[in-house]
Amino acid sequence: MLSSTASLTDHGVSETRGFLPSADPLDRLSPNFDAWEDAAHGLPKLLMTDCTRERLEALPEFQLDLIFSEREYRRAMSLLSYLGHAYVWCGDRPATHLPAKLAAPWHAVAKRLGRPPVLSYCSYSLDNWFRFDASRPPVLGNIGLLQNFLAGEDEEWFILVHVDIEYRAAPAIAALVPAQQVAIEGDPVALQKHLSIIGDSLDAMYATMRRMTERCDPYIYYHRVRPYIHGWKNHPDLPDGLVYEGVEEYGGAPQKFRGETGAQSAIVPCLDAVLGVYHEADELKTYLMEMREYMPPEHRGFLRQLESQPSVREFVRSSPDSGLRDAYDRCVTGVQDFRSLHLEYAAKFIFHQAQTDPKNPHAVGTGGTPFMKYLKKHRDETGGTVIGE
Repeated sequence: MLSSTASLTDHGVSETRGFLPSADPLDRLSPNFDAWEDAAHGLPKLLMTDCTRERLEALPEFQLDLIFSEREYRRAMSLLSYLGHAYVWCGDRPATHLPAKLAAPWHAVAKRLGRPPVLSYCSYSLDNWFRFDASRPPVLGNIGLLQNFLAGEDEEWFILVHVDIEYRAAPAIAALVPAQQVAIEGDPVALQKHLSIIGDSLDAMYATMRRMTERCDPYIYYHRVRPYIHGWKNHPDLPDGLVYEGVEEYGGAPQKFRGETGAQSAIVPCLDAVLGVYHEADELKTYLMEMREYMPPEHRGFLRQLESQPSVREFVRSSPDSGLRDAYDRCVTGVQDFRSLHLEYAAKFIFHQAQTDPKNPHAVGTGGTPFMKYLKKHRDETGGTVIGE
């Protein structure tokens, strides 16, 4: 097995920031892309008009040959994703065709990054923040969004809470490979130390998630934030998907991609892998496996590496050390509590809201699944992993 430091670095994971980029996201492409950047920054105003699609169609050609670095590609992906979703979801009815001016560069950039051409969690959250004070970490109170749809406190807070959670998860993510290593080596003292780090990190993640309702109102989220992050797979108002005009690879056939969702974060799947949390086959498990294709390829690789090694569960179960079992159970309970709070929010922010627009259904998530019963099942399966006395 690789050393933990090499493993993190090789998979684009930061020891201090977890799955957040180690260098702050690029806030703007070169002046060659000013028209595109200005359109993206102006979306909160443009989406209040009846000419959004007309204005986006009038943009100059996107100059792919002037994008070079990884940070530039990731900024381009965020930029094109926001503009693409704005084009599809503005107005009374969604667009069924995306013009080549948007579709072709979006597809090319997405292919370069190893992700589908749709707004994903990486572009919406991981790559969508800046720090006010560069000497302080990327946490609530020191971060703002680079890009919005309608803007406003609720949209800003909703996404920034996820950025903070990713930062709080970093110690846990950094401890996962070492935890597996020492379990294989049979070192209960070292394993308990790593599990304590993971438990502390989960507590911090949960504390941040509890803050969601401080400045994000469920009604505003459902009616003003959520509509623009839907995808076009299993969406009742785009049953056939979306045609990406000018993309030769698709041959004019409509494509179906899932919408942005926190299920595209690698945090919880990585914790499940190391803790040995097993989920019986169901629709949500199939969906969660599909969500990996929307993660950055490096994060998928890190998750596969963790899953290729034994979880720590069997070693803990076989140990007579009650302190080790308690440390393990604390981690499992932390994941269960995180899932429980997510379930509570899913009900409050989505399921209990009154649907007034067919473009924004409340019976399925932005990823296109009927989520309530499966979220409950996965929460209960997590709790069933606790070892106890």
